[in-house]
Amino acid sequence: MLTLVHARQSRSFRMLWLLEELEADYDIRLVNIRRADGSGGPDPDNPHPHGQVPALIHNGTVVTESTAIALYLTDLFPGCEMGRDIGTPERGPYLSWLSYYSGVAEPAAIGHMSGWTASNAEAARLYQAMAERFIATLARQPYLIGEQPCAVDVILSSSLMWFRGILPDSPAVDAYIGRMAGRPALARAQARENG
Repeated sequence: MLTLVHARQSRSFRMLWLLEELEADYDIRLVNIRRADGSGGPDPDNPHPHGQVPALIHNGTVVTESTAIALYLTDLFPGCEMGRDIGTPERGPYLSWLSYYSGVAEPAAIGHMSGWTASNAEAARLYQAMAERFIATLARQPYLIGEQPCAVDVILSSSLMWFRGILPDSPAVDAYIGRMAGRPALARAQARENG
C-alpha cells in the first residue's frame, strides 16, 4: 500500500497530483508542518527526517524528496506515461531532468525569489541559464521530454502554478502551464486536496 505523507497547501500537492496521474491506489496521511509564517510545527506522525513533506511510505519503506518520490513511483508503475522505463531512449533525459530540477532549477529559483541573484553574479548567471534552458525547451516542444508529459512536468508546472514568477514571462511557458492545468488528474488531485 502507498501512503502519501501530506500537508494541505504545500509542496506535497505535486505528489498527490502525480499519484492521480498514475491512477494509483493510495492513502493520505495528513500531518502538520512548520509554515513560512511560523505556524505549525513538527508532527510525530511524519517520518520525514526534517519534518517536511512530501514523504511516501510503501510497504514500510520511506522515500522523501519530490524527485526521489517521482522516480520511485514511476519505476513502481512501469510503462506509465509519467515515467520513462529503463532501457528506453527517453530514460536518460528523464533522469537528467529530475536531477536538474532538484539540483539546479529549484535552488536557482529560490535564489531569484529571495533576491540573492541581485547581489550575487554567480547566482544570477545560474538563474538566467536555468530559465533560458526551460524556455528554449518549451518553445520547441510541448513538454520537457517531448510530446508526452512526465513526472518532471508535474513537479515543474505545479511550482509555476503556485508562483508563476519562478520563470520569466514567456508565451511558451504560459502555454505549457495551460496544457498541464487542463489535465484531468490535476482536477482529481484538487478535489482530493479540498475534500
